Amino acid sequence: MKHIPRKRFGQNFLTDDVVLHDIIRSIAPAPDDVMVEIGPGLAAMTALLLDGLRHLHVVELDRDLVQRLNKRFDAARLTVHSADALKFDFASIPVPAGRKLRVVGNLPYNISSPLLFHLAEIAPQVQDQHFMLQKEVVERMVAEPGSKTYGRLSVMLQWRYHMELLFVVPPTAFDPPPQVDSAIVRMIPLAQPLECDQAKLEQVVTKAFSQRRKVIRNCVAGLLSEEELVQAGVDPQARPEAVPMEQFVALARLLAARQG
Repeated sequence: MKHIPRKRFGQNFLTDDVVLHDIIRSIAPAPDDVMVEIGPGLAAMTALLLDGLRHLHVVELDRDLVQRLNKRFDAARLTVHSADALKFDFASIPVPAGRKLRVVGNLPYNISSPLLFHLAEIAPQVQDQHFMLQKEVVERMVAEPGSKTYGRLSVMLQWRYHMELLFVVPPTAFDPPPQVDSAIVRMIPLAQPLECDQAKLEQVVTKAFSQRRKVIRNCVAGLLSEEELVQAGVDPQARPEAVPMEQFVALARLLAARQG
């Protein structure tokens, strides 16, 4: 029985064999990898991943698809977690000592940003992440200071990950075709992120980019003084999009030191 893609789950199923094999080559699964796939859908990528893995975990919200997965695959090789990826505890997946989790998936565009932040909480336990996302989101993730796409998402993720846009995927590769281009991103957690209180960094970055057309001195007024901007190496007359991640971290440290 054909599965009808559900809009409320943001379902766009990847069907292009060439693209699928390009993604698998980028991921390069090894037999003993501990891997979890988010949103396996109709299992086009799942089946190819299992060609290279002894075992795979998947997280799927749609109960109809969960049933299909359980019927199609041997439970000894595929563990299906029937759950919302935004609420799922990825740290609950058993990983042998000395190993780290690998995360892959065609992420629903409607929850991509909150899901990336949810996964960032377990970054120290992750080896790498390969995701299909809306191209515009990936461009924001990897944007450099000075770019119009550089913003809150860029800073918060670049603080934790090295990221690379691998290649673009056209709408024709999906059923149903989305309205936008997609892209594959590789995310590798940094071994030693700059020391910083995440909540303070989030506070500074959110305030800075809330009025990105203004100079940063005006954007963070009431939170940080001009003297503190200068102390962190930030030009008070610069626009927020011109401030590198490292300087936002320096500002967050100053805020933490003052607020205690």
